[in-house]
Amino acid sequence: MKTGIHCTVPVPIKMLSDKAVMPTYESENAACCDLHSTINAIIEPDQTVLIPLGFALEVPEGFEFVIRPKLSISYKTGLSIRNSPGTVSADCRDELKLVIKNIGSENVTIRQGDVIAQGGPRPMYQANFKVVEEFSDGEE
Repeated sequence: MKTGIHCTVPVPIKMLSDKAVMPTYESENAACCDLHSTINAIIEPDQTVLIPLGFALEVPEGFEFVIRPKLSISYKTGLSIRNSPGTVSADCRDELKLVIKNIGSENVTIRQGDVIAQGGPRPMYQANFKVVEEFSDGEE
């Protein structure tokens, strides 16, 4: 039995490199799509590198595109996305790039086309800040 809401959001994508791989979902129920490296790299322990994804997105107004680590990759390799979760706002049209750090104890090899992260569109909310003298429950 299917439960919950399953919806898709049209997200225009501009491929900026012939090495870019279209983001793909592992399954019909995957919450995020896989994101692939466009370069080969060897990341030494404690080293941070910038990995280009080779595409830009036109995130629809009212949404953000969230990028986060993929558990199986982080667990097996020790790679971490430094600004996780990363957010691509609707007004960003730049190439997506990941700041990856090796927090493990061994070199990690990334090959062009390897899955290195995951991401997906999420509804975006903005706070409407209101200055108050006290909070409604009386706590500060």
